[in-house]
Formats: sequence, structure tokens, C-alpha cells
Amino acid sequence: MIFQINFKSGKPVYLQLIDQVRHAAASGALRAGEALPSLRPLAEQLRINRNTVAKAYAELENQGIIETIPGKGCFLKAAESPFTKQARQKLLAHEIDHAIVAAHHLQIGNQEFLELVRGRLERFERQAAPAATAKHGG
Repeated sequence: MIFQINFKSGKPVYLQLIDQVRHAAASGALRAGEALPSLRPLAEQLRINRNTVAKAYAELENQGIIETIPGKGCFLKAAESPFTKQARQKLLAHEIDHAIVAAHHLQIGNQEFLELVRGRLERFERQAAPAATAKHGG
């Protein structure tokens, strides 16, 4: 799982982590029983305080999304996903709405906005492809 933190967004980092885990669970990118990154290495990788990651994981556990197995780590709960396709689309629509409002305020037209989205999707797919290949022994 690839985390991306935006320190300029105004949204607390731990909430950004929570959102990203929830979205990964909803999309199937993170599967039931799959381990989340360990606290210390993730904090070092993102250059954030270890307690910030711990706070995000604790909240995810309170929400029933992950479980902590002492001595082993944190894992996506093996229960049925609380996210139906409709719920996943609603989550995404909410994020898209934020991006549209931001584009409007920045005076970016529809065509330019869509081109930017396409470019970002392609960039993400390029970044995700090596990770998927390594994960599956490719």
C-alpha cells in the first residue's frame, strides 16, 4: 500500500492515513487479512511522528476496519467489507467534488481539469505497476 501525505491540505495527517486505508479497503487494494505497514517504518518513510501512525491505526481499529494481533502487527479485518459498490462510489464522488471545487477556485477549466486527472491517473498506474509486479513475484 502506498501512502501519500499532503502537509499543505489542512487535513490532519492521521485522518489522511485513515482515509487512505479506508479507500484501499473499499476498493479491494487492501484485502482482508493483509498486513498494514509497521508503525516505525511507515512513520520514517512518511517523515511523520510514530504516534501519528499509532493514532490512525487506533482509530481504524475502533471503527472495526483493522485488528491488531500482538507481536504480529495490524491487519485488515477479515470481516465482510462494510463498503458496498454504492458506498465506494459515494466516497469517491465526495473526493471528486472537493477536487472540482478546488479547480473552480483556481480557475481551471473543465478540459484542463480532465487532462490533469488523466495525467495523474497514468502517473499513479506507473507507480503502482512496479509495486504490484514485486508483490506477485513478477
